[in-house]
This record gives sequence, C-alpha cells and structure tokens, in this order.
Amino acid sequence: MKRPRSALYVPGDNLRAISRARTLGADLLILDLEDGVAPEHKAQARENICAALREGFDCPVLVRLNSSGTAWEQADQQAVLCEKPDGLVLPKVEEAGVPRSMTLGLPLWLMIETPRGVLAAPDLAAEQSVAGLIVGTNDLAHALRTRPAPGRMPLLHALSAVVLAARAHGKCVLDAVYNDIHDAEGFERECVQGRDLGFDGKTLIHPSQVAVAQRVYGVSEAEVQAARELLSAWETGRAEGKSLITLRGQMVEAMHVEEARAVLLEAGA
Repeated sequence: MKRPRSALYVPGDNLRAISRARTLGADLLILDLEDGVAPEHKAQARENICAALREGFDCPVLVRLNSSGTAWEQADQQAVLCEKPDGLVLPKVEEAGVPRSMTLGLPLWLMIETPRGVLAAPDLAAEQSVAGLIVGTNDLAHALRTRPAPGRMPLLHALSAVVLAARAHGKCVLDAVYNDIHDAEGFERECVQGRDLGFDGKTLIHPSQVAVAQRVYGVSEAEVQAARELLSAWETGRAEGKSLITLRGQMVEAMHVEEARAVLLEAGA
C-alpha cells in the first residue's frame, strides 16, 4: 500500500457517506463499525460495509472492528472476512497478544488510544501481522487526564513514542483526527505538526479535510526541485572523486541522497 497521506473514517451505517467517499480522492478509507456507529445500528452497518466491499473501491479500504470482548466482535469478523478488505483496524489495543491471537489473514492496523497502548507500542509494531499504528488522541487525552493546550503539548511525548515505535519496525503510522471540522486553519497547523513529528499521514472525520491532508503530507514542487538540485550536485561531486560535498553551505552525504531519491520516487518525478 502506498503511504496514506489521508485516511478518512466513514460510518458504516451511513450509505450516503459511503457512496460519497468513493469520489473524494482520499488515499485510504476506514469503514467504521465501532465508535462512529450506535449500538442499535451495528448490524445494518455490517451489512452496508459488506455490500460496499463487494462493489469495490478505487483506493485501499480498511474496516474498523468493534473491540475484542464486545458483543459484536464475532459477527464483525465473520461478516467482514468474507469480503476481504485491505486490512482491519483494531481499536484500543494494549498488548501484543491481541494481534498475535488474531489469525485472520489480513494486515492489522492497531489503534493506540490508552497509556498502556503507548507503552506497548514497540511490541505491537514488532508483530509481523501489523501493517501500521494509528493514534487516537481523544481517548488517550481522557485517560491521561490532560487539558486542551496549544500544539497538543501534553500529548507530544506519547505521539513521538508511537512514531518511534513504528519507525523502529518499519511500519506506517497515522496521526489522530482533528475534531473541529470548521477550524480549517487549526487543522492545517496540526497536519504540519504531525508531519514534522514523523507521521505518514492523518486520519480524518470530514471530506473537507482530505485536500489539506493530501497537500501537507504530500511532496511539494519546492521539495522536488530541492531534491533534484541535491542529486545533481552529488553526481557532479562524485564524478570529481569527492566522498562528501556541500550545497548552499550544508554538508551532503549518502543519507541525504537516499532521502532526495525517496522524495522524487514519491512524487513520481
């Protein structure tokens, strides 16, 4: 799966939202059976999601199941596995035994939403069946008893810990949702912060957030030009027999060359 810059949650009981999601251009869709669906709508949501999966999508699709131990766990798994989504999202995972015990044959994306989940993130990311980690800051902030603060200051340690765990094991990692769908500037600031922290992309709750997440987590033209300039300078330097070069006063070594090539590959350039 290509690095998902935008991962849009879609409530499974909302047929209109599922239909509209097909047109939004998100990198990844997460069809939801958990928090976004009321208990009395779980069965209908399950039917809707299975029908949508049979119809197919133009982008990868994950399904978020209800938590292990809930009344809906078995029915979720039995229904969804018949339709083979691109992966399953497991909420509130706190120990490696959970993904290890789920022999479902699909990639697993684990939600880190509790203090125990953050502490277990390295072990969770190490599991072979795990494709990625997803941070859930609403539940995490509640469990930590933090108060809202500019720049998510009380959560920065936890956010970085999850990124560190994912990177240590070569797994994808997605930032949490931004709750205020009317605060476009705040959403963009949090996207920029998430990218600076090392997240691959952001989970979203509204169609209006897709384009901004795509842009912030994508590769800009300026980044493409800078990568091309660095590679050109490197190739010139190597042709002259140099092991290291400088560009605009900055030292360039092989690591920077790899980063530049990665930028061009992602940009299709």
